[in-house]
Amino acid sequence: MRILKQIVLSALVLAATLWLWVAYVPSAAAFLDRVGVADVLGLEIAEAEASEGGRGFGPRGPAQVVVADVTEGAVNDRVEAIGDGRALRSATLRAEVGGEVVEVALDIGGYVEAGTVILRLDDEAERIALERARLMLDDAQDDAERVGRLQDTGSVTGVRLREARLALRTAELGLREAEYELERRRIRAPFAGWVGLIDVAIGDRLSASDEVATLTDRSDILIDFRVPERAVGLVEPGMPLEARPLGISGPSIPGEVHAVDNVIDRASRTLRVQGRLDNDDDRLRAGMAFAVALRFPGETMAAVDPLAVQWAAEGSYVWAVRDGAAQRVAVTIRQRDAGRVLVEGELTPGDTVVVEGVQSLRPGAEVDVAGRAQARAAASSGGADPL
Repeated sequence: MRILKQIVLSALVLAATLWLWVAYVPSAAAFLDRVGVADVLGLEIAEAEASEGGRGFGPRGPAQVVVADVTEGAVNDRVEAIGDGRALRSATLRAEVGGEVVEVALDIGGYVEAGTVILRLDDEAERIALERARLMLDDAQDDAERVGRLQDTGSVTGVRLREARLALRTAELGLREAEYELERRRIRAPFAGWVGLIDVAIGDRLSASDEVATLTDRSDILIDFRVPERAVGLVEPGMPLEARPLGISGPSIPGEVHAVDNVIDRASRTLRVQGRLDNDDDRLRAGMAFAVALRFPGETMAAVDPLAVQWAAEGSYVWAVRDGAAQRVAVTIRQRDAGRVLVEGELTPGDTVVVEGVQSLRPGAEVDVAGRAQARAAASSGGADPL
């Protein structure tokens, strides 16, 4: 019997202590919310306040709070990928025919204009053939002119005239063929660009299709990367991007989307995209790895001050001031910026949320707005942290 009395007495003491704690300790309500028992005691607390004229936390009156307005902002959808850079144009220069190297214009590579001779093979036989073709063309031209003059006198048949003209045409084609064979002994730059290292020296003998050097036009750098299929319809040529060389320290380089593939890779469920960067300072090289970032404007939603967001066992929430009382509104964080948080919940632009004094609040508590927080600067698109 004495044990039962002690248990009852202990329970009464604990209940009284709990009531005093809830009534006079400002942080008690927030703690009860976190442990999930505020809803059980909320009705009794509200009734106690109603009997005292709605004075908030016991005899202290309404809670002093600082509020801020709810604004709106757009979610920044960010896609990041790793891509490989390549030159705007690139060509592997090869020998068309075999022969001995007799001239190398560049020893260690460098910049060349379109049409520059980079390497020449032994072409003595082709020069002789070209000279012979020129002589045959001169002879055919003289014969054709003589036959043409005799035709006016009627002493040349039509058959002879046709033979002379055919011989002239054949000589012209022979000259073109000789010039073509001579040109094949030279390797020229098909476009202006940078020639890489040349591992061929005078006296070397090349076979047909042997690689001589690589010519690249790196005035612009193209980056091949892939984006997830959810970005299909959002990526289009001309949209801006940012790229950062992984091997070079420094700020990101602005660029644009150059081309977009029209097929989704079935294995990776990604879409191939090609970006383009200016390389006026010639700092970038083909083959570099780049971290590429694309940003897409997302849906518009409510934006609140970061200090307004609170946490409980059920998740994040804010205290909204409605009709002079605090109301707990559950929210889902969609994006964090330096000066705002984009949330999804029962909030609309123009609502008021508490940013200071949240420790003394509980659902339905009266509040006294002591001030209004200044609007924080919204974070730039580069500082977004999509969730």
